[in-house]
Amino acid sequence: MTTATAPAPATAPNRVAPGEALRQTMTLTWRNLVQIKHNPMELVDLSIQPIMFVLLFAYVFGPAMAGSVTAYMPILIPGIIVQNALFASLSIGMGLNTDVGKGVFDRFRSLPIARSAPLAGRIIADTVKQAWSMAVLLAIGIALGFRVETSWLNLVPAFLMLLAFAVLFSWASVFIGLAVDSPEKVQIFGFTTIFPVTFLSNAFIPVSDRYPHWLRVVMDNNPVSKLVDALRGLLVGHPPGDPSGSLPVGGPALTALVWGLVIAAVFVPLSLRMFRRTA
Repeated sequence: MTTATAPAPATAPNRVAPGEALRQTMTLTWRNLVQIKHNPMELVDLSIQPIMFVLLFAYVFGPAMAGSVTAYMPILIPGIIVQNALFASLSIGMGLNTDVGKGVFDRFRSLPIARSAPLAGRIIADTVKQAWSMAVLLAIGIALGFRVETSWLNLVPAFLMLLAFAVLFSWASVFIGLAVDSPEKVQIFGFTTIFPVTFLSNAFIPVSDRYPHWLRVVMDNNPVSKLVDALRGLLVGHPPGDPSGSLPVGGPALTALVWGLVIAAVFVPLSLRMFRRTA
């Protein structure tokens, strides 16, 4: 007698060619972007919320800080664009946490795709969303009186610098999103870390001698302050209220990106280890 042997079940290949992995990543990036159509409330976070923050800061703080809304714009717009970029990075962690909780990553794991494609697709899609939110903030700032006083071409390196730092910083959000069990806890991480970091900077108010020395040291060396200084140097070219002065760009930008690399160096290995355990 002979016994029939059942064919071995097909298994997903362990390795995927780089070109195919890139195509799969772009497919999942598009999947994450198309979700906006099915969840229009995301547009609130991407568009309405930044506009609300600009209006509140401009009309509440502007007259007290700079004498008028228009005079406050060179201070506010670079600062709030940086703050919004950091808060927008939380959406990466929240999206990952939601996908893991709903079993989406279990489904991805059963498909013959690159293991990195779901994670990379999420990060790229949310970076595109961040770019849109930055553009909205700049547009509302221009409507309220902000002007690019250097060159419109400087918008390209300014946005690239911000997006590069946001991607590096987002790895902290990725780790939190994979480590906690609910999207609300990712939000708690944002409010307990990003809010203090952004307000302990020169994003909304210039650093002056009225602050204690230790606080000035913190504000001057804050990576958010470095990002804001570089952005103001690229778009405005001079310190707020001092048209004859000039703001350096290279030093603050390099310092901010080094901070970003340090954050990524800490959280990338932790995130990838957590990702392998989770997905």
